[in-house]
Amino acid sequence: MGREAAEGRARSAGGRATGAEAATERAEDAAESTGGNSGENSAAESAEDSVDRHIARWTGKVPFDVPTEAVITRIQLLAKHVSHGKERALAETGLQAFEFETMHRLASRGAPWRAPSAELAAELLLSPAGMTGRLDTLEKSGLVRRLRAAADRRRVDVELTEEGHRRWLDAMRWRGVAEHEMIEPLDDGERAALAALLKRMLLAVETR
Repeated sequence: MGREAAEGRARSAGGRATGAEAATERAEDAAESTGGNSGENSAAESAEDSVDRHIARWTGKVPFDVPTEAVITRIQLLAKHVSHGKERALAETGLQAFEFETMHRLASRGAPWRAPSAELAAELLLSPAGMTGRLDTLEKSGLVRRLRAAADRRRVDVELTEEGHRRWLDAMRWRGVAEHEMIEPLDDGERAALAALLKRMLLAVETR
């Protein structure tokens, strides 16, 4: 996709928290019927993807359940594409992964996007020294500021600047573009059905 087209789609994603959240909302509100163009769906289902070739290559060489292998391998490959989308979002906005990760934690708290430094370090699994080094870099770039808490002068709060929030939001929009590209082949009913199936699988793992 060309940069101009991608930027247009990124702008159109403005106002959404994330593409994933927006897709979830659409799925929850979708009708149960799949609808869409059945001819296009049939063509897509009959086309061969890399997992079909993977299964053909290994069939008869190792014992495995074909449907299970097809599902798990496709989930793994889609997860890689999600990761690539995140990398593209960082590249488009000029952020490093650790910068985005820290700002994302702050932005999740809502305005004024602030948290105690010690609390932030615990969430990010950083030592006090590691947190200090990270904040030094972010503050130097104008993305965060450090404030002494009014109630306890020993406590240091970290707050996103307006520029930091703008850069974080821009990265989230680019993520939304990548997520939309991935989910675009499915209509609303199919997205709802897929979300329900994946939820059932995840719940089974999380509740063991």
